[in-house]
Amino acid sequence: MTSKESILAAIKNNKPEASSLPDLLSFPEEDHLIERYEKGLTGNGGKLKVVDTLAEVEAFVKENYSNDQLIASLVDEVKGNVDVHKISDPHDLEHVELAILKGALGVSENGAIWMPEKNIVHRVLPFIAQHLIIVIHEETLLTNMHQAYEKVQVAADGYGVFIAGPSKTADIEQSLVIGAHGPRSLTVFLLKKQG
Repeated sequence: MTSKESILAAIKNNKPEASSLPDLLSFPEEDHLIERYEKGLTGNGGKLKVVDTLAEVEAFVKENYSNDQLIASLVDEVKGNVDVHKISDPHDLEHVELAILKGALGVSENGAIWMPEKNIVHRVLPFIAQHLIIVIHEETLLTNMHQAYEKVQVAADGYGVFIAGPSKTADIEQSLVIGAHGPRSLTVFLLKKQG
């Protein structure tokens, strides 16, 4: 018997018994999801505005952005001046000042928002705009990422991304820089449940 054969035989003879897999972890639902979501989002450098209607989002845009800035809105009720659907080359989005998008769900534990491809049209849009507004509905808030992954259907959408704040880095001289590689700001408008 060669040394290789003796080693493999020893391993085979000393193989431990199979053990069953542990039960899947479950986490309790939590209360105060909006407050927890705000804590997670602000910890990531974002801002939360709780609103009753999309008219409040439109008013915010009119108050903070001028008509000569390029605004790409994929929220029907909020007007923009860039029609993203007519753009075939994503490079043409490089001068977009503000992108206004719909989020599919929000995660309270870390402030993340799931953005399926159908909600962003061009994958680059949430990363190339200088500023980002994402609208989510209160009923889409989840407690944690475990719940989010149960709901995310990547195969159905083909692409999606979790966004959890503006772009940031702290690897240069241990100093936090916001907007280093993408949007300089993220404002999330959370639409309260009606009724």
